[in-house]
Amino acid sequence: MKKNIIAIIVAIAMAGSSSAALAATSKCTVTSVKDNVVTLDCGTKAGALAVGQEVKVKSAKKKAIEGC
Repeated sequence: MKKNIIAIIVAIAMAGSSSAALAATSKCTVTSVKDNVVTLDCGTKAGALAVGQEVKVKSAKKKAIEGC
């Protein structure tokens, strides 16, 4: 009986922590850059982001131009 209660508590704790670790994904475009402030336009998916939430930004990859 005691093991079942502990297993249930651990399962609930894992389920709660895993949902908090999921990140929202969205494609945004840079609209302005001023000093160290970047403004992004995420369109209709902006509601998935919260104020103060950390985001990871990847820059566009530039392809190498090959010549003769």
